[in-house]
Amino acid sequence: MTVDLTRPLDLPVLFQGGMGVAVSDWRLAGAVARVGQLGVVAGTALDVVHARRLADGDPGGHLRLAYAHFPVPAMADSVLNRWFRPAGRPTDVRYRNVPMFTEVPSAELRALTIMANFAEVWLAKDGHDGQVGINYLEKVQLPTPYAVWGAMLAGVDAVLMGAGIPAGIPALLNALADGDPVTYRHTVTGAAADDDFSLRFDPTEVMGSPAPRLARPPFLAIVSSHTLAMFLAKDPATRPDGFVVEGASAGGHNAPPRGPRQLDELGQPIYGQRDQVDLTRLAGTGLPFWLAGGYADPDQLVAALAAGAAGVQVGTAFALCAESGIAPELKRSMVAAALAGDATVFTDPDASPSGYPFKVVRLPGTIGDPSVSATRERVCDLGFLREAFKQDDGTVGYRCPSEPVDAYVRKGGAIEDTVGRLCLCNGLLATVQLGQVRVGKVEAPLVTAGDDLEKVVQVFAGDSGSWTAADVVHHVMSTHGS
Repeated sequence: MTVDLTRPLDLPVLFQGGMGVAVSDWRLAGAVARVGQLGVVAGTALDVVHARRLADGDPGGHLRLAYAHFPVPAMADSVLNRWFRPAGRPTDVRYRNVPMFTEVPSAELRALTIMANFAEVWLAKDGHDGQVGINYLEKVQLPTPYAVWGAMLAGVDAVLMGAGIPAGIPALLNALADGDPVTYRHTVTGAAADDDFSLRFDPTEVMGSPAPRLARPPFLAIVSSHTLAMFLAKDPATRPDGFVVEGASAGGHNAPPRGPRQLDELGQPIYGQRDQVDLTRLAGTGLPFWLAGGYADPDQLVAALAAGAAGVQVGTAFALCAESGIAPELKRSMVAAALAGDATVFTDPDASPSGYPFKVVRLPGTIGDPSVSATRERVCDLGFLREAFKQDDGTVGYRCPSEPVDAYVRKGGAIEDTVGRLCLCNGLLATVQLGQVRVGKVEAPLVTAGDDLEKVVQVFAGDSGSWTAADVVHHVMSTHGS
């Protein structure tokens, strides 16, 4: 496929961040798209999200409605037959485990992943003509070819990816749009220069006939430095269609500071001048960019546009709105803490198995509460942030610094890498009411937010303590036209 790199991007000024695991699900993304801005579905762990929603009986029948529109009915039927429980799941019964990804996933896992990404985008786009994107993490590589193809089958309007160097996404989108077999780089620790651990996927195998040509969505690389942006932009093979520039104040994962590790008196990473993005050099790539991290404010939008940005991305204000996937009681607790001036957002340098700093809201009863995290038994049964490594026999193994320490060390991991690690996979699923049940007890949630949490709540909470996605859009766009 020949891609016109000079074409203007027909994307809105305001992006809703693709947050957490199902925090920005189809409901939130659709609500934002309906009022003219870019709604973004969180693509991380959608296979598990849908398996658990189906186990809970698919309240409202939304997933089954979307699956009925999938172009391969037999695949939709196989997913429903495997995961759907019409009567739902008793709340004290554990969810059935979804197999963890390897470089050659089972047909069952591949089907679930494709279907989940298709359905999430289809539902977000249903009933309006607004635009919907999907967000992935480069560090979660194994599901990517299948997930992206599922989203493209549903007509996704943009693909966003951060948490790494997403150099392979433009070529992946090109091949999938043409219905061609794809090869996608898989990072394996200890691999030799001549090792090939690439992921391979042929859409024709799923269709049972030549795969359809699809619209190739624009790709936006999420970066935190102009250096990475310039690196990606210089080669047509890796060049994205635009950038989202996330500052260190944004929620979720943050890029680590440049240079040797330094922590402040609270134990948070110290960011300095080297971590500031030079917007002039970024603009020199010739590609549009959106700024993220503390931009839920009309004046900030004006400043971003004046600095050459095409717009802004907003996260925390949408994460706490009525349509987000965060459990209502957690939203209420976060809003109450913020209004009381007691909301603590801690940039934890060690929490994430990925090694990236991760913002944790220290809310009682959650994994952000040290007394809760200290008593959680280590288990790794989801594995999205595992590290792939080359074993002595030349095959690929997987380890996670948040798994049981003995198991991690036995696989060649350094014991010091396990200190302070949290299970983001299980914690984030619990945040959206999909936590696993272990010995009659549900996993504790893990909540993240940007540094502007208290400011956001003070702006939006009003007398009711709640707000909608449309409220966020109208406020941010109030000086620009919404």
